[in-house]
Amino acid sequence: MSTDVRDAHDAFSDPAGEWKHWHDRRTAQVAEPHGPLSLTGTHWLADHPDGRVPAVPGVWREDGDEVVLTAAVNDGLTADGEPLDGEIRLTADRGPIQESRIASGERRLVLLSREGLWAVRDFDPRSDARRAFRGIEATPYDSHWALAGRFRPYDEHRTVRVENADGRERGLGLGGEIAFTVDGAEHTLQVAVEPDGSLWAVFADTTSGKGSYRFRFLRPAPPAADGTVVVDFNRTLLPPCAFAEHFICPFPPPGNTLPIGVPAGERNLATG
Repeated sequence: MSTDVRDAHDAFSDPAGEWKHWHDRRTAQVAEPHGPLSLTGTHWLADHPDGRVPAVPGVWREDGDEVVLTAAVNDGLTADGEPLDGEIRLTADRGPIQESRIASGERRLVLLSREGLWAVRDFDPRSDARRAFRGIEATPYDSHWALAGRFRPYDEHRTVRVENADGRERGLGLGGEIAFTVDGAEHTLQVAVEPDGSLWAVFADTTSGKGSYRFRFLRPAPPAADGTVVVDFNRTLLPPCAFAEHFICPFPPPGNTLPIGVPAGERNLATG
């Protein structure tokens, strides 16, 4: 392991123990009542011009950069915790699912906006996927996969069109790339830069679909001022669509399929 990565991990007396704590916390978060396993539908309003979404109460109508929801008391909807009887104007939900404005009993109805199109997502704690969940298959911590990397920002923000898990093509914003070395060979991954400065890569490798899910996510912490960054594949994540088919996860952009295997981090849902 390089000096940079060793120094980063010296902050913990036990990197393997810290990873185990991370994995346990992640598993618990996935299994929460309104975690990704509870998503039972993503309903695009453009597919329902009459505003009637199957199995979702109320009438949902697009109005520019807002959605107008109309409901009667017998629809059983609440808005901000109060029974909804009439009309309410809504914008996209951006906070935790359990804090979304519209609910139907334990269900949370979450508004999503993508490229000018609106959808209602239905999160139901009683979902079949949540009841069937047995955990996440993950490789135990291996220091070989905690790598010293360098972030190289692009001069200009880039957007590439990539297929999403629902079969539609959408734009994926990219702010730079991370470079790292595995067994003497340099590799790169294109990354998005999140508002807090952290990075996000959608990638595949030679284990994808053969021991690991078909693609995975990596979320390195914000790079240091000199561009150095820890690329820790031990914390590779399954994308949300691995937990529920109704997510619209982007596939890896061109160039983000590594020619090596990364048998680290989360690999698949547990089956036993």
